[in-house]
Amino acid sequence: MRHAFITGLAGPRLVPAEAQFLRETRPVGIILFARNCVDHDQICRLIGDARDAIGADDVLTLVDQEGGRVQRLRSPLGRTLPAGRAYLTAAGNDVAMAARTAKLVYRMLADDLRQLGFNTNCAPVLDVPVPGAHDVIGDRAYATEPQAVTALGLAVAQGLAAGGVLPVIKHIPGHGRAGCDSHHELPAVSASRQDLAATDFAPFAAAAHLPAAMTAHVVYSDIDPEAPATTSATVISEVIRGIIGFDGLLMSDDLSMKALSGSLRTRAEQSIRAGCDVALHCNGDLSEMQSVAAGVPALHGSAAQRFVAAWKVVDGNEPYDRGEAEAALEEVLGRGSAPAAESV
Repeated sequence: MRHAFITGLAGPRLVPAEAQFLRETRPVGIILFARNCVDHDQICRLIGDARDAIGADDVLTLVDQEGGRVQRLRSPLGRTLPAGRAYLTAAGNDVAMAARTAKLVYRMLADDLRQLGFNTNCAPVLDVPVPGAHDVIGDRAYATEPQAVTALGLAVAQGLAAGGVLPVIKHIPGHGRAGCDSHHELPAVSASRQDLAATDFAPFAAAAHLPAAMTAHVVYSDIDPEAPATTSATVISEVIRGIIGFDGLLMSDDLSMKALSGSLRTRAEQSIRAGCDVALHCNGDLSEMQSVAAGVPALHGSAAQRFVAAWKVVDGNEPYDRGEAEAALEEVLGRGSAPAAESV
C-alpha cells in the first residue's frame, strides 16, 4: 500500500531511520536537493536505496532543475542551464524560435536526469509575473505575457516528456502576482477572478492536458479570502479542476514553507482534504516527515488513477540530435542572461 506523499531526505546517503520510515510509509516519491547530491555514483545509489526501501519500481524521483536560480544539480553534477527568460531574450523575442530551442534543451536535460535516476522534474514554471510583484518568480518565468509563457512552457514539458521525465507544471493556478515569497510568508492576490482567468490562469488552462502540477501557496482573495490554493477546496474545485480544467496528478508545494500555518500533520490533512492528490514535504527533517505521513491517506481512487497516468510518461524516449541541443544551449547561455546564484 502506497501513501499519498512525496518526501525529502536529509543527506547524501539513506540512513537506517530513513530507510525504516520509507519501508513503513511507502511514499509515492522522493525529492532530492543539493544537500543530497555529491557525485553521480552517489546520487544513483541514494535513489536506488530509497526505491529499494519503498519496495516499488514506480517511485517518482523528483528534482528542481528549472535552470537559472533553481537548479539543484550544478556543475560538475549537471550542465549549466539558463533562466527561463533567457530563451526569449536569446531568440530576439521570437517566441516560436525560443520554444523550439527550449524543447531541444529540455529533451537533452531529460537524458541527463534519467542517467542519474531521476524521472520527474519540477518544471515548467507557468507563472506570469506582473510589475511590482516579488521577484521569487522573476526570470524563472519564460515571459511576461500569457501566450509566450504558454508556448515556452509547453515546449519545456514536451522536451522533458520526450525523454521519459515527468514534467510538473507550477505553481497552479499562478504565483506571478504574489507580493511576497511564499517560502517566508503567505502572499495574497487581490485581482478579480475575471482578470486572473484572462492572464494568470491562461497558461495552466492551455497545459491542462499535462499529467502533473504543483499548487501555489497563494491566497486569491476574490475566490477564497481565507485559504491559499494548496489548502482551499474552493480554489482547487472551482479553479484548478474547474476553470483551468486540470485533471492530472495534483501535488502540493512544499508543506514546510512558512506561507502555511499549523502543524505539519494538519497541513498535510488540509491539502489532501482540499483536493490535492499528493502532499509534498522537502526539508528532510525526519520528525516532520513522520507528521506528514500520519496526515495523508493511502493512495486510492482518482488520485491513484492520476498517478498511474502520470507514471506512463517515464516510457518516453523520442530521438533527438544531441549535438544540436548542446549547440542550442550554448547559444542561449551566450545571448541570454547568465544564471544567478541558487535560491528558492
